[in-house]
Amino acid sequence: MSSVPLWFVLNFFYNSVQHHIKLVFSSSLPSCPSLLRGSFSSMFQALIEPLQYGFMQRSLIIAILVGLLCAIVGSYLMVQRLALLGDAISHSVLPGLAIAFMIGANIFVGAFIAGVLSTMAIAVIKTRSPIKEDAAMGIVFSAFFALGVTLITVIQKDNKIDLNHFLFGNILGVTGDEVKDTAIISAIVLIVIFLLYKELLFYTFDPLGAQAAGLPVNRLNFGLMLLIALTIVASMKAVGVILVLSLLITPGATAYLLVKRLHEVMILGAVIGVISSISGMYLSYFYNLPSGPAIVLVVSGLFTLALLFSPRHGILISRRMF
Repeated sequence: MSSVPLWFVLNFFYNSVQHHIKLVFSSSLPSCPSLLRGSFSSMFQALIEPLQYGFMQRSLIIAILVGLLCAIVGSYLMVQRLALLGDAISHSVLPGLAIAFMIGANIFVGAFIAGVLSTMAIAVIKTRSPIKEDAAMGIVFSAFFALGVTLITVIQKDNKIDLNHFLFGNILGVTGDEVKDTAIISAIVLIVIFLLYKELLFYTFDPLGAQAAGLPVNRLNFGLMLLIALTIVASMKAVGVILVLSLLITPGATAYLLVKRLHEVMILGAVIGVISSISGMYLSYFYNLPSGPAIVLVVSGLFTLALLFSPRHGILISRRMF
């Protein structure tokens, strides 16, 4: 969608909302100060005005896709207590995108291949040696990350190009092709989760029971790793490979403090992820902040509020009950 039609729709929506607000204030709240009406109008205008620019429209699409995708996939990571695995894969994609850039290939494909190779390396170390899984993760992700940083340094010596946005994210700098790639990856991941929801649910909460029931637990485990790798690849430009773990885990963890069932955690986590991504995008635009840290700070703030004031698990609420 081009920037002109979208801006026309947003402007039409703004004018319609403004007209209805004036009707409400004039009919039901005749004594309402004009300052309040003006403040609301100015705030709404400030929110939609940046969307007249094409790069902000692309950023908005990425923010929605990444916030939705990370929260849903991250819910499985959180339930299985595999946060370190997400961290390992996110750091391991760096050499893949660096090599892809060097040979002129699609960086998303290169990052995905590196993520898959890292999960296979972890599996080999765990099954073929006495090394435990958490130690294998630490070994693999540190080695892959070191290789990625080295390759990026070499690339930047020979080319005047900044690849650091893959480390920390730059949601305002996404291109149309990157939006398309992210949308395709998001569609694939969400469709697979929808089709295999019951199997993944069973495997996540009771791996031994799933194996006894005849489910292919090894394939489900490897498939879940692939979904995590795809999610991380899709989130690279938004929050970067270093901070993507926060967007994978924190929305689901926040939702877990507020609701009980997995599908509720996914839905509420997706809402939290989308709100955090969009809020971070606006903070990055208005205050010239790095987008990745801005998004992470927003979602971390929401987690802190849930941790303090959750009706079931809130620290301050629990103290009041006693």
